[in-house]
Amino acid sequence: MAFSREFIQDIKDRISVSDVVGRKVRLQRRGKEHVGLSPFKSEKTPSFTVNDQKQFYHCFASGKHGSIFDFLMETEGLSFLESVERLANEAGLAMPQRDPRAAEKSAQRANLAEVMTMAADWFNHQLTQTNAEEASAYLQRRGVDAALIKTFGIGYAPSGNAGLVAHLQAKKVPLAQMVEANLATKPDNGGQPYDRFRDRIMFPIKDKRDKVIAFGGRAMQADAKAKYLNSSETPLFHKGSVLYNFSQARQAAYDTGQILVTEGYMDVVGLARGGIMNAVASLGTAITAEQIGQLWQLAPEPIICMDGDEAGLKAAYRVIDRALPLLKAGFSLRFAHLPVGKDPDDIINEQGREGMNTLLSKAKNMVDMLWERELELAQTYNTPERAAALKRKLRENVSAIGDKDVRALYGQEIAKRLDNLLGTPNFNNNANNNGFAPPQAGWKKRKPLWGKVPVRASRALLQSSIARADTQWLPREMQIVACVITHPTLLITHSDAFENVTLSPLLSKLRFEIIDFFDNYTPPDPDGVDKERLDKTALTGHLNARGFVDAIDRLEAMPMARRLRYLQPQTPLAEAATDWLEIMDTHHKLRELEEAKAEVEAELETELGRDGGGDAEGTLKRLTAIRNEMATLEHRNR
Repeated sequence: MAFSREFIQDIKDRISVSDVVGRKVRLQRRGKEHVGLSPFKSEKTPSFTVNDQKQFYHCFASGKHGSIFDFLMETEGLSFLESVERLANEAGLAMPQRDPRAAEKSAQRANLAEVMTMAADWFNHQLTQTNAEEASAYLQRRGVDAALIKTFGIGYAPSGNAGLVAHLQAKKVPLAQMVEANLATKPDNGGQPYDRFRDRIMFPIKDKRDKVIAFGGRAMQADAKAKYLNSSETPLFHKGSVLYNFSQARQAAYDTGQILVTEGYMDVVGLARGGIMNAVASLGTAITAEQIGQLWQLAPEPIICMDGDEAGLKAAYRVIDRALPLLKAGFSLRFAHLPVGKDPDDIINEQGREGMNTLLSKAKNMVDMLWERELELAQTYNTPERAAALKRKLRENVSAIGDKDVRALYGQEIAKRLDNLLGTPNFNNNANNNGFAPPQAGWKKRKPLWGKVPVRASRALLQSSIARADTQWLPREMQIVACVITHPTLLITHSDAFENVTLSPLLSKLRFEIIDFFDNYTPPDPDGVDKERLDKTALTGHLNARGFVDAIDRLEAMPMARRLRYLQPQTPLAEAATDWLEIMDTHHKLRELEEAKAEVEAELETELGRDGGGDAEGTLKRLTAIRNEMATLEHRNR
């Protein structure tokens, strides 16, 4: 929005530069000017000056110079519009309207904002009532005291259908406005609107000006369809342009020079409990380009702090794709992963603020995360074709970077790493062994000729990444483990793929016992005696001794063990390896489709809850396509 020179000058005339700067810098009067230590650069001798008569500040240490608007933009990350709005409010000036339609929209937003504030106050008050005892007890267990409740405006939505609706009606708020603000839901049958949020702990979501624009609600019932429920899009709220706690974290981010991005509301609250106030959260979706731009207003390298499980890693990898085109000189992202099964609350409880800061200090930079991701996805690169595919994928990532200087330097760094990784190729040209060479006398376990994928996750991480019960073994998971037990020599070339595949808990424990056996394998003696220790008999003997007798019996008794050739010991290794790699690929694809199906099902539920069903038809088509693809893959696996 453009402002007239008269309006901008009117603000400058009403508010002195020293008043604004003096809130952050200790100024001393020297003649016609004020002086102080630079807020932009560490110094011992004051070189920062403010001249109220000329209406500017100047910093000799950093070279920064500007007006009161520039100072707010530099020190608080405000946009020009935001700085004008704030200072105009302080000066008692009304913001100019562009046209009648803009004025109408502004009035509509202001009215909705008032309604949201009424709702936030009501939710907060409900937390003190007797029907909120369970919610209060939950917050107490999480260490959320009265001070934190006040800081974040936390509240409670009772389980009744129309408590908030009745309260707002008493305040003369029209039902249509409640629906528009997404505080009430209008039934398709034409009945009376009812509360959208019920029996949930409520977290107000605020805009940059600290005004409530939406809510997030955590369900108190374990069987609730959605653990967290956010407001849908409204004239006030656009999910992709908002970060939870941005307005409150802004100052702490400037003070510390860092901003953290966590996964949820309670992560932000938990960190605040430990004295870490510079944290925000995404709102249940992948971080958008607009949100990355907002983060860069606060710090040049925000830390994306994700859960350490498989889902957290995938979320971080999605952020990489979103951020690559946006990278520019001096601005990037870093990534910190929590220990498996831990959230920021746990770290604060167990290790305090110092422990969390230690974890954050180990955050990885963008190029490391990109490199790690592509090596993990490649799985193997022990043929010219596979190595070429890895190089091409990395080049595609680098080419996505918009800034030419950053792109060039990424290209140099990736090229150097590829040279170190791949070295001089020396492939085994035996076409009949599928890249395997059978163990010979004196064979020593070695890395694949084109390098070995570094183990990304700890074994504890991989063992804890599945929630299914041990009794619910999937046939394809059983086949994956049974094939390795039948043909242990697979591990010579594919131990990394086997170590990183996601399995149910007991099968995962069995898998890591197999890996331990392989890792501790002692090569045959130089004279060639005892040439074949890496065989099924030796391995099953080791597993039985470690307490996996029942698991081995269960795998050997499955019907497909007698039907599928690659699970039979007499099958040539090359043939077994081809079939095993195919079932591994199918398993990986089905896991991704299962996650996609869960996301689309949740989206469909949200669409069906909107007036007119939203885009439920399109979402249902996507869900059907995913189910059909899963059915096709499952059929191939029979």
